[in-house]
Amino acid sequence: MTEQDKIFLQTGRTEDFAFDERVVQVFDNMVSRSVPFYTEVQRIQAELIMDFLPEEGGVVCDLGCSTGTTIEHLAKHSDCPASVQFIGYDNSEPMLAKARTKLSESVADAHIELNFADLSNLPALPACNVIILNWTLQFVRPIDREQLLTTCFNALQPNGILLLSEKILGSDSDFNRLYIDHYLRFKKSQGGYSDTENQRKREALENVLIPYRLDEDYSLLKRAGFTRMDTYFQWFNFVCIIAIKD
Repeated sequence: MTEQDKIFLQTGRTEDFAFDERVVQVFDNMVSRSVPFYTEVQRIQAELIMDFLPEEGGVVCDLGCSTGTTIEHLAKHSDCPASVQFIGYDNSEPMLAKARTKLSESVADAHIELNFADLSNLPALPACNVIILNWTLQFVRPIDREQLLTTCFNALQPNGILLLSEKILGSDSDFNRLYIDHYLRFKKSQGGYSDTENQRKREALENVLIPYRLDEDYSLLKRAGFTRMDTYFQWFNFVCIIAIKD
């Protein structure tokens, strides 16, 4: 069972956020309380993915797979072809260990492979139909993001899709402050994250999570080779983008 996220109740100096053992123990609780409409995004994302999977030989790559929640959700989907191979990548060994346990217990019959990988220096991916980047690109160093998306584009089969979920900056400072204010209200409503917890987490993420504006993410995708893109979900400063490889 996932523990309740109380990491930022502690006192003392705030350290940079890291996906270490301490975070892994509470991660599922943390992300479900910190990402607006997290469950709904997983649901509609799965519906989209099913539209792009072939009946035989489909491959789905989840970059930044964390504890395997997305792979688990997809593998259990009633329309998921039995032959689909899921390949997860993450740069946190504790996350991968948690994913291996979760997935072995819940979807033992699925074809799943989990790999340790630095997304800032990702090797060539296998040919695939779907690539998922759920709240992952924002943690990759800005200088390495275009290359990562280019690697994704090159791996996708024709008519393959990339699904990108990100926290973004508002288009101007007033919008940005407004969106952040509403986001903090949202977090306080989710199991009572306090002002202190919210502030400490913001400090911990300041040099780790570096969001772009929506137009900057679109520009990155275009430079990587994508020409067809759309935003299929947005809540204030959280967006989900679909990009199709022609």
